[in-house]
Amino acid sequence: MAIEIQHPLPAPGWEDKDLVDPHAAPDKAARVREMFSAIAGSYDCNNHLHSLWLDQRWRRAAVRMAGIQSTDIVADIACGTGDLSLAFDKVGPKKIIGIDFCRPMLLQAVKKTRRRRPPNGRVSFHAGDALRLPLADRSVDVVSIAFGIRNVADWRCAIDEFHRVLRPGGRLMILEFSLPENAALRGLYNFYFQRILPRTATLISGDRTGAYRYLPQSVHTFINRGQMMERLGRTGFADVSVRSLTGGVCLCYRGVRHA
Repeated sequence: MAIEIQHPLPAPGWEDKDLVDPHAAPDKAARVREMFSAIAGSYDCNNHLHSLWLDQRWRRAAVRMAGIQSTDIVADIACGTGDLSLAFDKVGPKKIIGIDFCRPMLLQAVKKTRRRRPPNGRVSFHAGDALRLPLADRSVDVVSIAFGIRNVADWRCAIDEFHRVLRPGGRLMILEFSLPENAALRGLYNFYFQRILPRTATLISGDRTGAYRYLPQSVHTFINRGQMMERLGRTGFADVSVRSLTGGVCLCYRGVRHA
């Protein structure tokens, strides 16, 4: 599994001034890479614990909505520690290609894959940037990205790349955090997301980059579902839909490349 990648100099941590709009940071990509490098070892523990294991349910929902066939090739972008890649593996596509630009996260994905089952040759992990995917035009049947689209330096460019590598009839699946529509639920969610989670997740991870202060701000300052669906349609995706999961805490977008 080829995962070599060149690292830039360490980026500074997320400070208050950077978190007003973290998506506007000119060095966002370097900051995000350094942040995930720092928390890779505790990433799964924090994900599962702080979502009450709902993150696994959300990934399974995305896999079901993708309508996987045995001949499909899946490209899982910003695959991180490989949870979504391995969820796809359970339904038996021909091949799953996990791609991420953070080497420590990829190493965790490789370890997890080897630990869970003997290698079956279906799943592989590779270093790559969502804005310049190491994939040929029209070469995959499914592109997925779970909780990663808001972390790329240019989400519009990433969607263009997803469209480029999908074959006609190929499906794009995007999982992303959102804010609950119900006012009462949104209030509880915001209290937990902004006051509790950053403290407990930082304590568990020992993080010094501000990763878990970045998380809620990156969600609050990211685009809404209308903007995402509009961009998907403009890029050339048809049959665009969105499914609200767990009261709107998570959204699952689906689009089909028709031409």
